[in-house]
Amino acid sequence: MSKAAKPEKVSPDLDTPTDLPQAAVDKISASLNVLLADAFALYMKTKNFHWHVSGRHFNDYHVMLDQQSEAIFATTDQIAERVRKLGGTTLRSIGEIAKLQTIQDNNENYVPPREMLRELMEDNKHMAAAMRKAHKLADELEDSGTAGLLELFIDETERRTWFLFEASRQEGSNAA
Repeated sequence: MSKAAKPEKVSPDLDTPTDLPQAAVDKISASLNVLLADAFALYMKTKNFHWHVSGRHFNDYHVMLDQQSEAIFATTDQIAERVRKLGGTTLRSIGEIAKLQTIQDNNENYVPPREMLRELMEDNKHMAAAMRKAHKLADELEDSGTAGLLELFIDETERRTWFLFEASRQEGSNAA
């Protein structure tokens, strides 16, 4: 079940000129707004785990999760500004994020470090897949600007997935 932001009538004061048809703007904006909601959800979960990680690899995990949360947060402005460049509107509240996010929150009192890393790895894999889907839509609608932005973000997301995978492996084992 996929969530989608409903297109809304844009105020004339915010109606950015574009050569893309309005239907394309609406579809791409809706897709990007779901990615934006997920980026905020993943940022918060990564920060949560950064704040609550414990154990013998505390420093390594704490630093890595902080770096990853900063990289995720850095994408939010670029995604939102891409929506605005197209003439769409973007998220305005935590409530909208909660309605659109597909990344599940984790409100557990304690999560073992390896489980944290594995959960974030799966969430980043989910984000990469969602970005590929949005990229395909952008390609179909001839929006090379969105496609190019997403290519960079897909690569960054795959890098986070890789680092989380490697950090979560059992020491002294080749098994995941």
